[in-house]
Amino acid sequence: MKKAFFGFLASAFLMACQPAGPTLYHAATPAGDLTKSEATAFSTDLSKEWKDSVKYALQDMYAKQSLTLDGKTMRIWWKTYGSKLSDGRSLYISLHGGGGTTASENDGQWNNQKQLYSPGEGIYLCPRAISNTWDLHFLKETDAFYKKIIQMAVTFLDVNPNKVYLMGYSAGGDGVWRLAPRLADHWAAASMMAGHPGDVSLVNLRNTPFMIWCGAEDSAYDRNIECQKRIDEMAALHEADPEGYIFEGHIVEGKGHWMDLKDAAALPWMAQFKRNPFPKKVVWKQEEVRQPYFYWLGCPTSEMLRGKEVVASVSGNTITLEKCDYSSLTLFLSDDLVNLDQPVKVVYGDKPLFEGTLVRKGAVQRKTLQMRNDLAYACPALLEIKIK
Repeated sequence: MKKAFFGFLASAFLMACQPAGPTLYHAATPAGDLTKSEATAFSTDLSKEWKDSVKYALQDMYAKQSLTLDGKTMRIWWKTYGSKLSDGRSLYISLHGGGGTTASENDGQWNNQKQLYSPGEGIYLCPRAISNTWDLHFLKETDAFYKKIIQMAVTFLDVNPNKVYLMGYSAGGDGVWRLAPRLADHWAAASMMAGHPGDVSLVNLRNTPFMIWCGAEDSAYDRNIECQKRIDEMAALHEADPEGYIFEGHIVEGKGHWMDLKDAAALPWMAQFKRNPFPKKVVWKQEEVRQPYFYWLGCPTSEMLRGKEVVASVSGNTITLEKCDYSSLTLFLSDDLVNLDQPVKVVYGDKPLFEGTLVRKGAVQRKTLQMRNDLAYACPALLEIKIK
Protein backbone atom coordinates (compact mmCIF):
# COMPACT_ATOMS: atom_id res chain seq x y z
CA MET A 1 0.00 0.00 0.00
CA LYS A 2 3.06 2.29 0.12
CA LYS A 3 3.32 2.38 -3.65
CA ALA A 4 3.00 5.89 -5.08
CA PHE A 5 -0.26 6.60 -6.86
CA PHE A 6 -0.60 9.24 -9.56
CA GLY A 7 -4.23 10.24 -9.93
CA PHE A 8 -6.34 13.19 -10.79
CA LEU A 9 -4.14 15.77 -9.08
CA ALA A 10 -1.02 14.88 -11.04
CA SER A 11 -3.07 14.98 -14.24
CA ALA A 12 -4.57 18.32 -13.28
CA PHE A 13 -1.14 19.77 -12.56
CA LEU A 14 0.26 18.65 -15.90
CA MET A 15 -2.76 19.93 -17.76
CA ALA A 16 -2.61 23.28 -16.00
CA CYS A 17 1.00 23.64 -17.12
CA GLN A 18 -0.03 23.62 -20.76
CA PRO A 19 0.04 27.18 -22.12
CA ALA A 20 -3.25 26.84 -24.02
CA GLY A 21 -5.07 24.95 -21.26
CA PRO A 22 -7.73 26.35 -18.96
CA THR A 23 -7.15 27.47 -15.40
CA LEU A 24 -8.31 24.60 -13.24
CA TYR A 25 -9.72 25.09 -9.77
CA HIS A 26 -7.36 24.20 -6.93
CA ALA A 27 -8.46 23.67 -3.34
CA ALA A 28 -5.98 24.86 -0.72
CA THR A 29 -5.14 21.97 1.60
CA PRO A 30 -5.70 23.00 5.23
CA ALA A 31 -2.75 22.52 7.56
CA GLY A 32 -2.89 20.82 10.93
CA ASP A 33 -5.54 18.59 12.43
CA LEU A 34 -9.14 19.12 11.33
CA THR A 35 -12.42 19.03 13.15
CA LYS A 36 -15.27 17.02 11.66
CA SER A 37 -16.89 20.15 10.23
CA GLU A 38 -13.57 21.37 8.80
CA ALA A 39 -12.98 17.99 7.11
CA THR A 40 -16.49 18.09 5.66
CA ALA A 41 -15.94 21.59 4.31
CA PHE A 42 -12.62 20.63 2.73
CA SER A 43 -14.22 17.55 1.20
CA THR A 44 -16.71 19.83 -0.56
CA ASP A 45 -13.89 22.04 -1.80
CA LEU A 46 -11.81 19.04 -2.87
CA SER A 47 -14.81 17.64 -4.73
CA LYS A 48 -14.94 20.79 -6.83
CA GLU A 49 -11.25 20.43 -7.69
CA TRP A 50 -11.65 16.75 -8.57
CA LYS A 51 -14.66 17.39 -10.81
CA ASP A 52 -12.84 20.23 -12.55
CA SER A 53 -9.76 18.14 -13.32
CA VAL A 54 -11.71 15.01 -14.31
CA LYS A 55 -13.99 17.05 -16.55
CA TYR A 56 -10.95 18.44 -18.34
CA ALA A 57 -9.34 15.00 -18.66
CA LEU A 58 -12.51 13.32 -20.01
CA GLN A 59 -13.89 16.10 -22.20
CA ASP A 60 -12.87 14.24 -25.36
CA MET A 61 -14.60 11.07 -24.14
CA TYR A 62 -17.78 13.03 -23.49
CA ALA A 63 -17.73 14.87 -26.81
CA LYS A 64 -16.94 11.80 -28.96
CA GLN A 65 -18.86 9.28 -26.82
CA SER A 66 -15.81 7.06 -27.05
CA LEU A 67 -12.83 6.23 -24.86
CA THR A 68 -9.52 4.57 -25.75
CA LEU A 69 -7.33 2.99 -23.07
CA ASP A 70 -4.21 0.93 -23.77
CA GLY A 71 -5.15 0.52 -27.42
CA LYS A 72 -8.71 -0.66 -26.74
CA THR A 73 -11.73 1.51 -27.59
CA MET A 74 -15.15 1.52 -25.97
CA ARG A 75 -17.94 3.48 -27.64
CA ILE A 76 -20.75 4.66 -25.41
CA TRP A 77 -24.29 5.87 -26.00
CA TRP A 78 -26.68 7.37 -23.49
CA LYS A 79 -30.12 8.89 -23.18
CA THR A 80 -31.55 10.99 -20.37
CA TYR A 81 -34.92 10.17 -18.84
CA GLY A 82 -37.02 12.25 -16.46
CA SER A 83 -36.03 15.27 -14.38
CA LYS A 84 -32.94 15.41 -12.23
CA LEU A 85 -33.73 14.80 -8.57
CA SER A 86 -32.41 16.92 -5.72
CA ASP A 87 -29.69 14.37 -4.96
CA GLY A 88 -28.54 14.04 -8.59
CA ARG A 89 -29.31 11.73 -11.47
CA SER A 90 -29.17 7.95 -11.54
CA LEU A 91 -26.94 6.06 -13.97
CA TYR A 92 -27.94 2.72 -15.50
CA ILE A 93 -25.05 0.95 -17.25
CA SER A 94 -26.70 -1.60 -19.56
CA LEU A 95 -24.59 -4.33 -21.20
CA HIS A 96 -25.61 -5.75 -24.58
CA GLY A 97 -25.88 -9.34 -25.75
CA GLY A 98 -23.94 -11.08 -28.50
CA GLY A 99 -20.58 -12.32 -27.39
CA GLY A 100 -18.47 -14.65 -29.48
CA THR A 101 -19.66 -13.53 -32.90
CA THR A 102 -18.96 -10.96 -35.60
CA ALA A 103 -18.43 -7.25 -35.00
CA SER A 104 -21.53 -6.57 -37.07
CA GLU A 105 -23.68 -8.88 -34.94
CA ASN A 106 -22.38 -7.33 -31.72
CA ASP A 107 -23.03 -3.85 -33.12
CA GLY A 108 -26.61 -4.94 -33.77
CA GLN A 109 -26.95 -6.23 -30.23
CA TRP A 110 -25.55 -2.94 -28.91
CA ASN A 111 -28.11 -0.96 -30.93
CA ASN A 112 -30.87 -3.25 -29.67
CA GLN A 113 -29.81 -2.72 -26.06
CA LYS A 114 -30.17 1.04 -26.49
CA GLN A 115 -33.92 0.65 -27.00
CA LEU A 116 -34.53 -2.21 -24.58
CA TYR A 117 -35.21 -0.41 -21.30
CA SER A 118 -36.47 3.01 -20.18
CA PRO A 119 -35.89 4.08 -16.58
CA GLY A 120 -38.32 6.51 -15.02
CA GLU A 121 -35.41 8.81 -14.20
CA GLY A 122 -31.73 8.88 -14.95
CA ILE A 123 -29.07 8.32 -17.56
CA TYR A 124 -29.48 5.06 -19.48
CA LEU A 125 -26.02 4.28 -20.88
CA CYS A 126 -25.01 1.41 -23.16
CA PRO A 127 -21.30 0.70 -23.71
CA ARG A 128 -20.19 -1.15 -26.86
CA ALA A 129 -17.94 -3.95 -25.64
CA ILE A 130 -14.23 -3.60 -26.42
CA SER A 131 -14.03 -7.01 -28.09
CA ASN A 132 -16.19 -9.55 -29.90
CA THR A 133 -15.19 -12.53 -27.77
CA TRP A 134 -17.56 -14.51 -25.54
CA ASP A 135 -16.24 -12.69 -22.46
CA LEU A 136 -16.51 -9.27 -24.09
CA HIS A 137 -17.96 -7.41 -21.10
CA PHE A 138 -15.76 -8.71 -18.31
CA LEU A 139 -12.27 -8.85 -19.76
CA LYS A 140 -9.66 -7.59 -17.30
CA GLU A 141 -9.27 -4.34 -19.26
CA THR A 142 -12.96 -3.45 -19.00
CA ASP A 143 -12.91 -2.44 -15.34
CA ALA A 144 -10.96 0.75 -16.09
CA PHE A 145 -13.52 1.70 -18.75
CA TYR A 146 -16.51 1.32 -16.41
CA LYS A 147 -14.75 3.40 -13.75
CA LYS A 148 -14.12 6.15 -16.32
CA ILE A 149 -17.76 6.00 -17.40
CA ILE A 150 -18.85 6.63 -13.82
CA GLN A 151 -16.39 9.52 -13.47
CA MET A 152 -17.61 11.06 -16.74
CA ALA A 153 -21.25 10.68 -15.73
CA VAL A 154 -20.62 12.27 -12.32
CA THR A 155 -18.80 15.28 -13.76
CA PHE A 156 -20.70 15.94 -17.01
CA LEU A 157 -24.16 14.50 -16.36
CA ASP A 158 -24.74 15.32 -12.68
CA VAL A 159 -24.95 11.66 -11.70
CA ASN A 160 -24.90 10.83 -8.01
CA PRO A 161 -22.06 8.27 -7.58
CA ASN A 162 -24.22 6.48 -5.03
CA LYS A 163 -26.95 5.88 -7.64
CA VAL A 164 -25.08 3.82 -10.25
CA TYR A 165 -26.80 0.61 -11.38
CA LEU A 166 -25.49 -2.29 -13.47
CA MET A 167 -27.60 -4.48 -15.73
CA GLY A 168 -27.19 -6.66 -18.82
CA TYR A 169 -28.89 -9.22 -21.05
CA SER A 170 -27.51 -12.56 -22.35
CA ALA A 171 -23.77 -11.96 -22.87
CA GLY A 172 -24.42 -8.74 -20.98
CA GLY A 173 -25.86 -10.88 -18.19
CA ASP A 174 -22.64 -12.92 -18.26
CA GLY A 175 -20.86 -9.63 -17.66
CA VAL A 176 -23.11 -8.69 -14.74
CA TRP A 177 -22.44 -12.01 -13.02
CA ARG A 178 -18.75 -11.11 -12.88
CA LEU A 179 -18.73 -7.32 -12.67
CA ALA A 180 -21.36 -7.06 -9.94
CA PRO A 181 -19.27 -8.96 -7.34
CA ARG A 182 -15.79 -7.78 -8.27
CA LEU A 183 -16.81 -4.09 -8.46
CA ALA A 184 -19.61 -4.36 -5.89
CA ASP A 185 -18.45 -1.21 -4.09
CA HIS A 186 -19.27 0.83 -7.23
CA TRP A 187 -22.92 -0.23 -7.63
CA ALA A 188 -26.09 0.79 -5.82
CA ALA A 189 -27.71 -2.41 -7.14
CA ALA A 190 -27.40 -4.78 -10.10
CA SER A 191 -29.63 -6.98 -12.23
CA MET A 192 -28.62 -9.99 -14.31
CA MET A 193 -30.81 -11.00 -17.26
CA ALA A 194 -30.43 -14.33 -19.09
CA GLY A 195 -26.72 -14.82 -18.47
CA HIS A 196 -24.61 -17.75 -17.26
CA PRO A 197 -22.85 -17.42 -13.89
CA GLY A 198 -19.88 -19.64 -14.59
CA ASP A 199 -17.77 -20.13 -11.46
CA VAL A 200 -18.23 -16.68 -9.96
CA SER A 201 -18.56 -16.24 -6.20
CA LEU A 202 -21.44 -14.12 -4.89
CA VAL A 203 -20.14 -13.36 -1.39
CA ASN A 204 -19.02 -9.82 -2.36
CA LEU A 205 -22.68 -8.89 -2.96
CA ARG A 206 -23.32 -8.58 0.78
CA ASN A 207 -24.05 -4.84 0.40
CA THR A 208 -25.21 -4.77 -3.25
CA PRO A 209 -28.87 -5.64 -3.88
CA PHE A 210 -28.96 -8.16 -6.73
CA MET A 211 -31.65 -9.41 -9.08
CA ILE A 212 -31.54 -12.63 -11.14
CA TRP A 213 -33.78 -13.13 -14.21
CA CYS A 214 -33.93 -16.19 -16.45
CA GLY A 215 -36.56 -17.87 -18.59
CA ALA A 216 -37.72 -21.24 -17.25
CA GLU A 217 -37.18 -22.70 -20.73
CA ASP A 218 -33.78 -21.05 -21.31
CA SER A 219 -31.96 -24.37 -21.30
CA ALA A 220 -28.95 -23.46 -23.49
CA TYR A 221 -25.81 -23.97 -21.41
CA ASP A 222 -28.19 -24.94 -18.56
CA ARG A 223 -28.80 -21.26 -17.87
CA ASN A 224 -32.15 -21.96 -16.20
CA ILE A 225 -30.63 -24.60 -13.91
CA GLU A 226 -27.56 -22.54 -13.05
CA CYS A 227 -29.58 -19.40 -12.37
CA GLN A 228 -31.86 -21.31 -10.02
CA LYS A 229 -28.80 -22.60 -8.17
CA ARG A 230 -27.59 -19.02 -7.70
CA ILE A 231 -31.01 -17.90 -6.50
CA ASP A 232 -30.80 -20.66 -3.90
CA GLU A 233 -27.27 -19.54 -3.03
CA MET A 234 -28.36 -15.94 -2.50
CA ALA A 235 -31.23 -17.14 -0.32
CA ALA A 236 -28.79 -19.12 1.83
CA LEU A 237 -26.43 -16.14 2.13
CA HIS A 238 -29.30 -13.88 3.18
CA GLU A 239 -30.61 -16.40 5.69
CA ALA A 240 -27.16 -16.62 7.30
CA ASP A 241 -26.73 -12.82 7.25
CA PRO A 242 -30.21 -11.24 7.27
CA GLU A 243 -28.93 -7.66 7.16
CA GLY A 244 -27.12 -8.36 3.90
CA TYR A 245 -27.56 -10.07 0.53
CA ILE A 246 -30.78 -8.35 -0.48
CA PHE A 247 -31.96 -10.06 -3.67
CA GLU A 248 -34.81 -11.20 -5.86
CA GLY A 249 -34.76 -14.19 -8.17
CA HIS A 250 -37.16 -14.78 -11.07
CA ILE A 251 -37.31 -17.91 -13.20
CA VAL A 252 -39.99 -16.79 -15.65
CA GLU A 253 -42.42 -19.55 -16.52
CA GLY A 254 -43.14 -20.16 -20.21
CA LYS A 255 -40.21 -18.01 -21.38
CA GLY A 256 -37.00 -19.00 -23.08
CA HIS A 257 -33.95 -16.83 -23.64
CA TRP A 258 -36.20 -13.84 -24.44
CA MET A 259 -38.44 -12.93 -21.51
CA ASP A 260 -40.69 -10.41 -23.33
CA LEU A 261 -39.39 -7.64 -21.07
CA LYS A 262 -40.78 -9.17 -17.88
CA ASP A 263 -37.31 -8.34 -16.58
CA ALA A 264 -37.87 -4.59 -17.10
CA ALA A 265 -39.27 -4.67 -13.55
CA ALA A 266 -35.61 -4.66 -12.50
CA LEU A 267 -35.24 -0.92 -13.11
CA PRO A 268 -37.73 0.37 -10.54
CA TRP A 269 -36.57 -2.36 -8.14
CA MET A 270 -32.95 -1.22 -8.36
CA ALA A 271 -33.95 2.44 -8.10
CA GLN A 272 -35.05 1.83 -4.48
CA PHE A 273 -31.44 1.48 -3.41
CA LYS A 274 -28.42 3.71 -3.00
CA ARG A 275 -24.82 2.69 -2.50
CA ASN A 276 -23.51 2.88 1.05
CA PRO A 277 -19.74 3.48 0.68
CA PHE A 278 -19.20 2.65 4.37
CA PRO A 279 -21.24 -0.44 5.24
CA LYS A 280 -20.80 -1.77 8.76
CA LYS A 281 -19.84 -5.20 7.43
CA VAL A 282 -17.79 -6.05 4.36
CA VAL A 283 -17.12 -9.44 2.79
CA TRP A 284 -14.35 -9.17 0.18
CA LYS A 285 -13.16 -12.10 -1.88
CA GLN A 286 -10.77 -11.53 -4.78
CA GLU A 287 -12.17 -12.61 -8.14
CA GLU A 288 -10.37 -13.41 -11.40
CA VAL A 289 -9.71 -9.69 -11.87
CA ARG A 290 -8.19 -8.53 -8.61
CA GLN A 291 -8.84 -5.17 -6.94
CA PRO A 292 -6.57 -3.31 -4.49
CA TYR A 293 -9.54 -1.63 -2.73
CA PHE A 294 -13.04 -2.65 -1.74
CA TYR A 295 -15.31 -0.30 0.20
CA TRP A 296 -13.21 1.00 3.14
CA LEU A 297 -10.56 -1.72 2.84
CA GLY A 298 -7.28 -1.89 0.93
CA CYS A 299 -4.84 -4.77 0.55
CA PRO A 300 -1.17 -5.11 -0.47
CA THR A 301 -1.02 -5.21 -4.26
CA SER A 302 1.69 -7.89 -4.12
CA GLU A 303 -0.70 -10.27 -2.34
CA MET A 304 -3.76 -9.98 -4.59
CA LEU A 305 -4.58 -13.57 -5.48
CA ARG A 306 -7.94 -14.98 -6.50
CA GLY A 307 -9.79 -16.41 -3.52
CA LYS A 308 -8.08 -14.30 -0.86
CA GLU A 309 -10.73 -13.05 1.53
CA VAL A 310 -11.41 -10.47 4.22
CA VAL A 311 -14.45 -10.27 6.47
CA ALA A 312 -14.57 -7.07 8.52
CA SER A 313 -17.27 -5.46 10.63
CA VAL A 314 -17.75 -2.34 12.73
CA SER A 315 -19.59 -1.97 16.03
CA GLY A 316 -19.37 1.47 17.59
CA ASN A 317 -15.71 2.40 17.28
CA THR A 318 -14.42 -1.16 17.20
CA ILE A 319 -13.40 -2.67 13.86
CA THR A 320 -13.27 -6.45 13.97
CA LEU A 321 -11.46 -8.48 11.35
CA GLU A 322 -13.24 -11.81 11.40
CA LYS A 323 -11.08 -13.19 8.60
CA CYS A 324 -8.04 -11.80 6.77
CA ASP A 325 -5.81 -13.60 4.27
CA TYR A 326 -3.36 -10.68 3.93
CA SER A 327 -0.28 -9.69 5.90
CA SER A 328 -1.66 -6.16 6.28
CA LEU A 329 -4.69 -4.05 5.52
CA THR A 330 -5.25 -0.36 4.93
CA LEU A 331 -8.42 1.09 6.44
CA PHE A 332 -10.02 4.14 4.81
CA LEU A 333 -11.71 5.83 7.75
CA SER A 334 -14.24 8.63 7.94
CA ASP A 335 -16.89 9.80 10.37
CA ASP A 336 -19.42 7.93 8.24
CA LEU A 337 -17.90 4.70 9.60
CA VAL A 338 -16.50 5.55 13.05
CA ASN A 339 -16.36 8.56 15.37
CA LEU A 340 -12.91 9.99 14.72
CA ASP A 341 -13.17 12.18 17.83
CA GLN A 342 -13.03 9.00 19.94
CA PRO A 343 -10.42 6.21 20.16
CA VAL A 344 -10.66 3.59 17.42
CA LYS A 345 -9.96 -0.05 18.20
CA VAL A 346 -9.02 -2.74 15.67
CA VAL A 347 -9.05 -6.42 16.62
CA TYR A 348 -8.42 -9.62 14.69
CA GLY A 349 -10.68 -12.12 16.36
CA ASP A 350 -9.70 -11.60 20.02
CA LYS A 351 -6.24 -10.18 19.21
CA PRO A 352 -5.91 -6.38 19.56
CA LEU A 353 -4.07 -4.79 16.62
CA PHE A 354 -4.56 -1.09 17.28
CA GLU A 355 -6.16 1.26 19.75
CA GLY A 356 -5.84 5.01 19.65
CA THR A 357 -7.30 8.32 18.57
CA LEU A 358 -6.72 9.26 14.94
CA VAL A 359 -6.53 12.78 13.59
CA ARG A 360 -8.25 14.14 10.52
CA LYS A 361 -5.88 15.55 7.91
CA GLY A 362 -6.66 17.48 4.75
CA ALA A 363 -3.59 15.96 3.11
CA VAL A 364 -5.00 12.49 3.78
CA GLN A 365 -8.32 13.46 2.21
CA ARG A 366 -6.43 14.59 -0.86
CA LYS A 367 -4.33 11.42 -0.94
CA THR A 368 -7.26 9.03 -0.54
CA LEU A 369 -9.29 10.75 -3.26
CA GLN A 370 -6.23 10.53 -5.50
CA MET A 371 -5.92 6.82 -4.73
CA ARG A 372 -9.58 5.95 -5.26
CA ASN A 373 -10.93 8.53 -7.75
CA ASP A 374 -14.26 8.20 -5.96
CA LEU A 375 -15.68 11.21 -4.11
CA ALA A 376 -16.99 9.02 -1.29
CA TYR A 377 -13.48 7.99 -0.33
CA ALA A 378 -11.88 11.37 0.30
CA CYS A 379 -11.24 10.05 3.80
CA PRO A 380 -9.58 12.17 6.47
CA ALA A 381 -7.86 9.21 8.18
CA LEU A 382 -5.88 6.29 6.78
CA LEU A 383 -4.77 3.45 9.04
CA GLU A 384 -2.39 0.67 8.01
CA ILE A 385 -2.73 -2.45 10.13
CA LYS A 386 -0.17 -5.25 10.22
CA ILE A 387 -1.93 -8.60 10.50
CA LYS A 388 0.92 -11.11 10.36
